[in-house]
Amino acid sequence: MKITEFDVSLYCSRCQDETLHYVHYLNNKISSTECTNCHRKIDMHLNPKRELYKEIYKRVVTKPTRLTEEYSKDLNKFIVGVPKRALSKPYRLMKYVDETRIALKKFKSHH
Repeated sequence: MKITEFDVSLYCSRCQDETLHYVHYLNNKISSTECTNCHRKIDMHLNPKRELYKEIYKRVVTKPTRLTEEYSKDLNKFIVGVPKRALSKPYRLMKYVDETRIALKKFKSHH
């Protein structure tokens, strides 16, 4: 799960002018916008748990296809890389869990 934030110039209906807005994304979907001038905030009411489930589901379902493409491109590279990837998987999984936990906390603090 990934949260990104951008500063974007948008038209604000309250200010009646184009102003700078903070735009927050959750997995590449807009979760909220906030005008920096009048602080009007619009939440898109995304469910972070649902977004997480969708992300994990997509990763699990597409894994066989991704592996097939990988070994079809270069079988030798794939075979040589498997032991390294197997050893690093627990680290990569913990890193993903930590990033997701941080993203969920950040999401809750914005809403």
